[in-house]
Amino acid sequence: MTVVRQKDLIASVADALQYISYYHPPDFVRAMTEAYEREESPAAKAALTQVLVNSRMCALGHRPICQDTGIVIVFLEVGMDVQWESELSVEEMINEGVRQAYMDASNPLRASVLWDPEGDRTNTLDNTPAVIHTRIVPGAELRVEIAAKGGGSEAKAKFTMLNPSDSVADWILDVVPTMGAGWCPPGILGVGIGGTPEKAMLLAKEAMMEPIDIHELKERGAQNRAEELRLELYDRVNALGIGAQGLGGLTTVLDVKV
Repeated sequence: MTVVRQKDLIASVADALQYISYYHPPDFVRAMTEAYEREESPAAKAALTQVLVNSRMCALGHRPICQDTGIVIVFLEVGMDVQWESELSVEEMINEGVRQAYMDASNPLRASVLWDPEGDRTNTLDNTPAVIHTRIVPGAELRVEIAAKGGGSEAKAKFTMLNPSDSVADWILDVVPTMGAGWCPPGILGVGIGGTPEKAMLLAKEAMMEPIDIHELKERGAQNRAEELRLELYDRVNALGIGAQGLGGLTTVLDVKV
């Protein structure tokens, strides 16, 4: 039996959010470095340089990678045999962790969440509440995946209902050029297909939690339709020439997840 204590979950959430505020994942740094090395456009190469230099400075100084420190997205997998030692609900514990992270005096993070977006738009001042997705699964483990999703990319999310004969790839190729540079390319394109509207959007967001591995996929080759679509979209989106920060160039997406 696993016992999860209130203070431990709160501290883990707070620590994770502080960590991801100033450290890029290694796979992202590697992918950006590869994009820089093969880039031919001087403007795009300069933009990639700025991202990489900023990444290093933030890692060394423990300061936010971006002024937009994101809305917190949490994916929870809770084992059915997990026991709780807490006076708070799981949601309350997570939000307390968010609160502590964003109000940490050693590295305060920007609060961007509003109580009433259609009313007086009052800022909650601590970036709560987080958006929490929970699955109850067999076992006695608790798995917590956390992302701080920037508003620029979040605002570019798109949804459509296609006919069976329509091409998913063609629709995406029509949409990406309309997104401008507000999502700060190069980035990762997440695609969710199937289910209800909210399920498809959730699938797309979950897909982006996976490691960047498009080059490994290219080397071994696609083994199913989803992988074929990943490779097709990676090549076709990059061929659009949007490039780093929308300045043109060879790399618009670092990976595509389906």
